[in-house]
Amino acid sequence: MGGRILIVDDVGANRFVMMRMLSNAFYEPIEAASGHEALALARDTNPDLVLLDIEMPDLGGIATCQKLKADPRTAGIPVVMVTAYNDVGRKMQALRAGAEDVIGKPINETVLLARIRSLLRARETERQLGLRESTYREFGFAEPPAAFAPRARVVIVGPAAPELARSTSPHLDADIVAANRESILRDSQKGRAPDAFVVALGGGGSVREGLMLIAELRARAETRHAAICVHIAGLDEDDRGQDAAAMALDLGANDLIEPDATPEEIAYRIRAQIDRKLQADRLRASVETGLRLAMTDPLTGLHNRRYAMPHLQKMADAARREGRRIAVMVLDIDRFKSINDTHGHAAGDAVLVEIADRLRSNLRAADLIARLGGEEFLVALPDTTPEAAQATAERLRRVIAARPVPLPRGEADISVTLSIGLALGPTDSGIEDLIDRADRALLGSKSAGRNQVTIGQTA
Repeated sequence: MGGRILIVDDVGANRFVMMRMLSNAFYEPIEAASGHEALALARDTNPDLVLLDIEMPDLGGIATCQKLKADPRTAGIPVVMVTAYNDVGRKMQALRAGAEDVIGKPINETVLLARIRSLLRARETERQLGLRESTYREFGFAEPPAAFAPRARVVIVGPAAPELARSTSPHLDADIVAANRESILRDSQKGRAPDAFVVALGGGGSVREGLMLIAELRARAETRHAAICVHIAGLDEDDRGQDAAAMALDLGANDLIEPDATPEEIAYRIRAQIDRKLQADRLRASVETGLRLAMTDPLTGLHNRRYAMPHLQKMADAARREGRRIAVMVLDIDRFKSINDTHGHAAGDAVLVEIADRLRSNLRAADLIARLGGEEFLVALPDTTPEAAQATAERLRRVIAARPVPLPRGEADISVTLSIGLALGPTDSGIEDLIDRADRALLGSKSAGRNQVTIGQTA
């Protein structure tokens, strides 16, 4: 299943329609008929997302959202509120109550599912960053002091950018500028990257260019973590327009701003995304600063065994608790001793650094990658399937074998391959059993001729 989603609506027919839609999309829907029931279910089942109707008789949706966000046990669960009324005041109340989004009826299924996917991705990233920070704290490192946060920078792009910047500025404490696609891509490496982008789809501009810009921003290291809001004023209301809005979310946009949004709402949504982006930045900085010194391999910059083992245990515990799968790989550089013997230890170090860089650039931010020692690496993939894990392992193997590694001192490049052992968990025996199965699978790859992926079997 793609995630557990709590549907809260006092009308049974509405719940039935939503349950059916989410089940068809391979989510695990659960239902509540009232705000009080929703609060109890959220605490007991820890859903990945809540779809909450605003208008309910016993405890209204806004009050329910406030209580969810005030409870530490449920505060991190994304809430999407649903309303049949086009009431700007109620929408702002819902956003201020902590809702991640407010959508109107009739609901467009394509866009709703894209919104859900976007929010679940963001929550998983936050959860993994928080998980890493808690690992960092368990090793006794004090939290680094909070850095001074400079004034936020927002770039708006599209034909209506100047007018949108002018109307939004009085409601948003940030430096707001209008720009075009070419200047954004040209200047992305100059100075501090913007905290947020607002990309207008439609309104006289090319929808294709807007979508391509979102993909470019997410692909570039300088702008990868920036907040991206998509303003869809002027986008046709037909299926093609809705598909474009959904595609924007799937390409990495954080939020959709509807055509009827007021300047105050637009500013509030941008500010909320900036706040989430800055919080994620702080978590990354906290992890990177502290763990880099004590829990990273000084040669490759990867995590070391000291960090990997407790973090892998946390990943296994979370997977067991949530009924999900994790994959563990043990990777070994083939014939590494002969590289050192033939070319020297400087060449061996160059190979290790290059292998680490290629692995890092081909894995997700939520994945764990570590150097266990010598020429051996560990990779762990949270929330995965056997097919996806095997495909990732094969991709890593091909990436290493695809091109030779350049050696220092002008020596000729050298071809390098990896043998990989893969195991799926969690298991009742713990992470030691998982790693042992991956180790035995690695031996199978070595004995079968190297440069292979072998899947470890359970007893």
